[in-house]
Amino acid sequence: MAGKSRISRDEVARIAALARITLGDDELTHLAGQIDGILDAVAVVQEAAGTDVPAMSHPLEISNVTRPDLIRPSLTPEEALSGAPASEESRFRVPQILGEEA
Repeated sequence: MAGKSRISRDEVARIAALARITLGDDELTHLAGQIDGILDAVAVVQEAAGTDVPAMSHPLEISNVTRPDLIRPSLTPEEALSGAPASEESRFRVPQILGEEA
């Protein structure tokens, strides 16, 4: 690794902790150098893009296609629950999980 890294081992450790990733000492040192390379690559791309190129999240023009929300006949609560193994207060009854209180 040539020169001092712009990203410290402590900063890499903090980022890893936020991402809930456990890294050893050697990994922290190695990643600090790799992040410098990534920052250099991003700087090159930023220079190439220039100020006249708008920021985008996708290379193609996209829009969210949705259908109209229409009211249609549907099952009654009784019909929806007719095949359920257990129900309570017009709802599906499922086993308790994660120690939640009933």
